[in-house]
Amino acid sequence: MAAQKKASKSNASAEELKAYYHDMLLIRRFEEKAGQLYGMGLIGGFCHLYIGQEAVVVGLEAAAEEGDKRITTYRDHGHMLACGMDPNGVMAELTGREGGYSRGKGGSMHMFSKEKHFYGGHGIVGANVPLGAGLAFSDKYRENDRVTFTYFGDGAANQGQVYETFNMAKLWDLPCIFVIENNQYAMGTAQKRSTSSPELYKRGEAFGIPGEAVDGMDVLAVKEAGEKAVAHCRSGKGPYILEIKTYRYRGHSMSDPAKYRTRDEVNKMRDEKDCIEHVRDLLLTGKHATEEDLKSIDKEIKKIVNASAEFAKESPEPDEAELWTDVYAAEIPQKA
Repeated sequence: MAAQKKASKSNASAEELKAYYHDMLLIRRFEEKAGQLYGMGLIGGFCHLYIGQEAVVVGLEAAAEEGDKRITTYRDHGHMLACGMDPNGVMAELTGREGGYSRGKGGSMHMFSKEKHFYGGHGIVGANVPLGAGLAFSDKYRENDRVTFTYFGDGAANQGQVYETFNMAKLWDLPCIFVIENNQYAMGTAQKRSTSSPELYKRGEAFGIPGEAVDGMDVLAVKEAGEKAVAHCRSGKGPYILEIKTYRYRGHSMSDPAKYRTRDEVNKMRDEKDCIEHVRDLLLTGKHATEEDLKSIDKEIKKIVNASAEFAKESPEPDEAELWTDVYAAEIPQKA
């Protein structure tokens, strides 16, 4: 099994670096705005922000091809934006409005886009992992050369259903990349307090599934590892595990004060390992962009994010009749 590695310097083009910078910054600014709307009472229920983890999805989407699938848990807004879903539709769903991807019925954790091959955020820890294997099974059955990215966290990595899925995925050599987004705290418990075997990428060894650990604060390292995993799956060798070591700056959800870690720890990660600042430095030191270029990108993104918030506020509440759509019953029984 490969050890953890990090890309020490950029071999990416200026255009690629700018695209990664743009996409990661879009996710961060969007999540910051979502946090503001939550504080204003415009977003109800749960809301899990992706701030700090942006390099994971941006790096893996750079390794994906058209038609590849993705499925994740409830920290899902970043995944949606990274695969090209419209910020307006995502924000409108967060606020429970008709213009949302699930027409206001799903909220933060339950959005889907068949067009973008995004099969949801899912609210039950680990429950999306068997579904991800099912998506990969459909591609193997169709022989269409697609792969599925199945995302889950370090907390879900201890769930029994994950290992049942590993067994079946290897038994049938499914083209599934199991992506463990290890932000080190699961919901609110440090990994060292909850996990006896900390090298999560080795969890597939008993099933014959290879894996590696990756620096999730380096988008180039994530992309490189993603390309290796994708090539493995497309060649018919079966599943692959990526443990992507990342870090979230906010609490588990908007209701979590995150008192289980110190402010100094969070600030140290921001100052020394921030994934967006890393690419920003590569752009500036490599003379691929100027400070003014980057300010222009930020200004453009803020306009997009502000427009998504306005769209969400102006979108109407769903009609009551929406309750009866997307159900499997042919007829709704009436009360006597």
